[in-house]
Amino acid sequence: MVMSVAMCWRRRPGIRHIAITMPAAAVVALSLSSTGPAHADTAPPVGTPATVSADPLPTWQVNGVVWSAVTVGNTVYATGSFTKARPPGTSQGSAQEVSRENLLAFDITTGTLLPFNHSLNAQGRRIVAAPDGSRIYVGGDFTSVDGVTRSHVAAFDTATGQLDSSFAPSISNTVRAIAVSSSTVYLGGNFFRAGTSTRSRLAAVSRSDGAVLPWAPATDDEVHALALSPDQSRVIAGGRFQTLNGEEHVGIGALDPASGTSLPWASRPIPTKADDTHFSYVTDLVVNGTTLYGAADGEGGHWFDGRFAANVNTGDLVWLDNCYGATYGLHVAGSVLYSVSHAHDCSSLGAFPQNATAWHRALAETTYATGNDPAPPGEGSHYAAQPIPTLLHWFPSLSPGTYTGQAQAAWAVTGTNQYLAVLGEFPRVNGAPQQGMTRFALRASAPNKVGPLNLDSLIPMVTSSTRGIARVSWESTWDYDNAQLTYEVLRDGSSQPVFTVTRRNNFWTVPTLVFFDTGLSPGSYHSYRIKVTDPVGNTVTSASSPSVQIRTTRSIIPPPTRLEPTPRTIPGSVTSTP
Repeated sequence: MVMSVAMCWRRRPGIRHIAITMPAAAVVALSLSSTGPAHADTAPPVGTPATVSADPLPTWQVNGVVWSAVTVGNTVYATGSFTKARPPGTSQGSAQEVSRENLLAFDITTGTLLPFNHSLNAQGRRIVAAPDGSRIYVGGDFTSVDGVTRSHVAAFDTATGQLDSSFAPSISNTVRAIAVSSSTVYLGGNFFRAGTSTRSRLAAVSRSDGAVLPWAPATDDEVHALALSPDQSRVIAGGRFQTLNGEEHVGIGALDPASGTSLPWASRPIPTKADDTHFSYVTDLVVNGTTLYGAADGEGGHWFDGRFAANVNTGDLVWLDNCYGATYGLHVAGSVLYSVSHAHDCSSLGAFPQNATAWHRALAETTYATGNDPAPPGEGSHYAAQPIPTLLHWFPSLSPGTYTGQAQAAWAVTGTNQYLAVLGEFPRVNGAPQQGMTRFALRASAPNKVGPLNLDSLIPMVTSSTRGIARVSWESTWDYDNAQLTYEVLRDGSSQPVFTVTRRNNFWTVPTLVFFDTGLSPGSYHSYRIKVTDPVGNTVTSASSPSVQIRTTRSIIPPPTRLEPTPRTIPGSVTSTP
């Protein structure tokens, strides 16, 4: 379904740094199913794409930040601002640390650092591969590679690992964006000269010898991302610009790969800049088939921070995800779009509401639309009823880093259909030390050891107000990569459950579950534990509740049914449905 973007620029009440206090989780009947939009995981329902596991795999680390990465075969090439790499499980300064100057490579199947070793004299900003995988191209702030002059862009042979000696264009300033065709390398950034020719933030050079080509479109602000249509008939540019070739094209536009003239682009996912502190811009572009996926960052409050999909040949909108929390990188694997961001409000997807204290640094969603934005403009979305994807149940924990001073975690994501690499400046993954680079894999290649969280709230509360009956209640928990969890009620230290129930939930819908244990001897004492199991067999068991005496006299209140009858939900969350 193709729709144009219906925009509403009314600001949502409140900005991203205001903390919102929410009441405790609500009670949900065991006869009801606790459902929400994030159902897919490593063991999803039929018809829903599986995500990678949330188990971080052993991976070499860096002592700075990775800004960009690309995968060729099983090799991940990464660039950024760092000087050292070290094995997993080691700390900075360890004897095993080796030199890597702003550029490195590792095997995505093993996480092992590869011999590819070149020194950039300043940070790299973008790294991409040629369509045939024979070369990788790096752009950034650097002016030399291994002491050899390379003005903000360089190429490397993937077969030999050597610097391409014939490719040495001279670009006057930072290169942030690169796209490569069979014959041409397209460059974007914040430069104004290529070789001896004037260029306004966009240029093209020959793949064979780096010669500057006549291609010379112009923008009024920085270019952050470039992509090519599969048939190489269109170059898509994204960034901070408001005009392209003197015409209004806000944040994104299409260009002729030969002449540089503007081509039609039907949708406008990026809002027009309000002023120098209130604007959105494109940070990354990825093409898969005929669909272009874009990432955005919104500054100065909530403009547009999320992701969008459009037809690469027309610009027609496919869907728009208006989650709040700037998005930095994208990767498509099958029917799943992975992104890195600091998402803190995905109510526009019918998912988690505003939470200024719990940012989610990596997300997964369907590559295709599944519904329409349920949030009215000004209360969760700047866009009215646009097609949206489904947020999938994959929520690994990435801690914010300090290297850039921006309090962010991941800046780049890449991979294959089997493995995913997440890179940036984070110091920890799922609470364990791991700096800057980590990997995940689909269930078949993962250890699948990430299980339900053993929260203190899982310890059951037990009361007895009716003769022979104990009321056992507990707050459900959640799992980083599985929505469906099975709960067993264990009585008096026994390993045999007196009750079992399976529920689907996530971190923003953690209902209180209630079970009535009947037929108990009046005056007897009982305690209870809750055991939780995910679909791959990981379990957690709560501590035991205090022992409670079962009521001996008849209650004046009619005895309850076996299940709690009335569901409630957290305000702003998805309502439970039968």
